[in-house]
Amino acid sequence: MSVFSRISTVFKANVNDALTKAEDPEKVLNQVIIEMNEQLVDTKRKVAAAIADEKRLQRQYQETAGQAKQWEEKATIAVQKERDDLAREALARRNEAQQLADEYKIQWDKQRQAVDQLKEHLRALELKIGEAGRKKNLLIARQRRAKAQKQIHETMAGMKDSSAFDTFDRMEQKVGDMEARADAAAEMADFEKDSLEDEFAALETKDSVDDDLVALKAKLGNGTDSDKA
Repeated sequence: MSVFSRISTVFKANVNDALTKAEDPEKVLNQVIIEMNEQLVDTKRKVAAAIADEKRLQRQYQETAGQAKQWEEKATIAVQKERDDLAREALARRNEAQQLADEYKIQWDKQRQAVDQLKEHLRALELKIGEAGRKKNLLIARQRRAKAQKQIHETMAGMKDSSAFDTFDRMEQKVGDMEARADAAAEMADFEKDSLEDEFAALETKDSVDDDLVALKAKLGNGTDSDKA
């Protein structure tokens, strides 16, 4: 093999491999089913033509057999009329018609057998095409499922290689930090508010105690003065 021949062989192999990989199973299967149905229609047409030939041979056999019977009846009448000359002519015609009828019978039998075989092949072809149609739907479903699984795996692989999830986690942590700072600020505001209120409450408590002390001293003072009087 020459160098150019080897290059040509390698090129053809690569082209065939590329075409095989580029095939869409769903499209190919649909096209195959279409072609099968076209073949089925053509086969039915041929079977119908074969059946028509069988019917034609049957009719020709029956017609020639009927003619042979008619000539025999005429020969019988001629004998009864003592016309042996007409009887001989009628018998000769009967023999010719009978011989032709026998030939038609042979051809009719052969054609009938051929039609029976064609009908069996047609039924087998219809069953195979029906089965192919059911398998086609199953194969297309399997292909679609495999394609979807591949896309899912590719998407998951792409996510593993990217920093999308890392960014998501970082943003989640950032939002958590913001929430924590917000809670701390709110707690400090509450603390400062509580401290100021506590101071005012303490002042009010001190004033109340002082007032109570003055009242107590006044009471005691009044009591002491009355005793002295």
